[in-house]
Amino acid sequence: MGVEIERKFKVKEDFRPTGVGISMAQGYLSRDPKRTVRIRIAGMRGYLTIKSETHGAARLEYEYEIPTEEARELLALCEQPLVEKTRYRETVAGHVWEVDVFHGANAGLVIAEIELSSEVETFVLPAWAGAEVTGEKRYYNSALIAHPYNIWSAEERGD
Repeated sequence: MGVEIERKFKVKEDFRPTGVGISMAQGYLSRDPKRTVRIRIAGMRGYLTIKSETHGAARLEYEYEIPTEEARELLALCEQPLVEKTRYRETVAGHVWEVDVFHGANAGLVIAEIELSSEVETFVLPAWAGAEVTGEKRYYNSALIAHPYNIWSAEERGD
């Protein structure tokens, strides 16, 4: 059984990646909060991911690499629009942060995630990290399909 413990933060406008990002396209066969089923193509690799409901910052997660061509076929079955983003990996004080710069219907949104070994693990917050959004459902990738960032109100964006 895999457990994902993750915290999410908005990213400030002054963020500049230090490395090369990887392009991703992902969609959902199920967006039920109790059991999401995601298909993703990251670079040239395909993945099937199943996640349970989130409790605090933790949830069950199972991820399997699948043939890229099958991932493309499955993406065609997913609800549209797909979530498109470029992911950058940034190491800060020994922790790896994944910074997602969204494109398409979610352009303008930039979110950083850190995976932890426990919910009480301490970490250094990077200077480019803004407000924490862990547990705020509108920031879930699965929610961005039904309610993309480009139609969020100023209040939803926190402007």
